[in-house]
Amino acid sequence: MAVNTSGLSNTKTRYEIDKSDLPLHCPMEGSTLWNSHPQVYLPIETTGKAKCPYCGSEYILRD
Repeated sequence: MAVNTSGLSNTKTRYEIDKSDLPLHCPMEGSTLWNSHPQVYLPIETTGKAKCPYCGSEYILRD
């Protein structure tokens, strides 16, 4: 996985991801799950950007 999400406390609001991270979902693997919202898949392939409707985290797809 290209994103180092080890020990995330769900306080980060902007993530850059690679194609190897697809399909994109929030929260991402490695996030603290006890205080997270339900997992939701985000369509990022077309525009290269996505925003989680639950927590507002923004995701950018790197080339």
